[in-house]
Amino acid sequence: MAARPEVQVFNVEGKSESKIALPEVFLAPIRPDVVRIVHRDMKKNSRQAQGVTRRAGHQATAESWGTGRAVARIPRAGGGGTHRSGQGAYGNQCRGGHMFSALKVFRKWHRRINRDQRRYATVSALAASAVPALVMARGHKIDEVNEFPVVIDGLQKVQKTKDAVKALKAIDAEDDCARVTVAENIRSGAGKMRNRRYTNRRGPLIVFADADGVRAFRNISGIDTCNVESLNLLQLAPGGHVGRFIVWTKAAFEKLPSIFGGFDTKSSTKKNYTLPRPTVTLSDVQRVLNSAEVAKACRARITTPQPVRNHTNPFRKSSAMFKLNPHAKVLRGEARLAAKSKKVKKTAPKAAKTTKPAAKKVQAKKAGKK
Repeated sequence: MAARPEVQVFNVEGKSESKIALPEVFLAPIRPDVVRIVHRDMKKNSRQAQGVTRRAGHQATAESWGTGRAVARIPRAGGGGTHRSGQGAYGNQCRGGHMFSALKVFRKWHRRINRDQRRYATVSALAASAVPALVMARGHKIDEVNEFPVVIDGLQKVQKTKDAVKALKAIDAEDDCARVTVAENIRSGAGKMRNRRYTNRRGPLIVFADADGVRAFRNISGIDTCNVESLNLLQLAPGGHVGRFIVWTKAAFEKLPSIFGGFDTKSSTKKNYTLPRPTVTLSDVQRVLNSAEVAKACRARITTPQPVRNHTNPFRKSSAMFKLNPHAKVLRGEARLAAKSKKVKKTAPKAAKTTKPAAKKVQAKKAGKK
């Protein structure tokens, strides 16, 4: 939101003439969600009721064949001798049948919008138009514009289109008009035959206090005009996107405080209406939390030393194993004793093998008899 106390007023040559107080409406909270909802419902209110005839899709004489003939039970056209006989009819899946959920003229085409919600969306769109970042994000070419909001004195006196083009060039708004001219394309589809042949972008919106000077801007590509007493959300936020490039005449800019009032002063044209107050004055929560004021009011951070636990492998470190399994110490000692005794047995000398002499003599006698 814009937060400057004064705004410069330029003449049609682009030179600063004076300063004017910034109306409080430009300090209103910016609510893109409210703007999007209200814009959607307002757009629906321009629709014209349409529907299909009551007998659409039922011109054929058809009747179902019933069951037992191994075909679907959809109604089928009667007769014979043609391709049409026996074909399905009436259903939305059939050729020449009715559409699914047929359009009716008694559908709910329009939407009622809460009055305060409409006003909230309007002031949000006006507040967003004073933020250069939001205007650039919407696609407008405003690199050379001096400041926002743009207030021009003398536009109501312009009567010729060539003078209007010079005035737009003086305030560096011709780049945005050129962007609109380049982007003009022929619409795809049947809409090109229905009085909406071209698609285009939106350029600057010029707000007048009365009808003087409007005629000179009518034939410039991308330029829209409106009266300050009948601001329309469809023009302030086309497509439901805030950040329209708005050029104000000085007379229209001076009327804003009386039309919308302020946070403490009521509007003179809207009964008992005051501007909605912003719920949060500073939306940068991280900046608030890290500020010196908040840090001074808060206590110091409590630091509790946490014991550092080393994750050791118990199969590699015996002390860790003994903590997990105290009996492992006994088992390990027994294993060592068993290994030691086994080693002693292996190192002991072996006894020499001796054969009995009597057995040798018996063997010799048996050999001599043979």
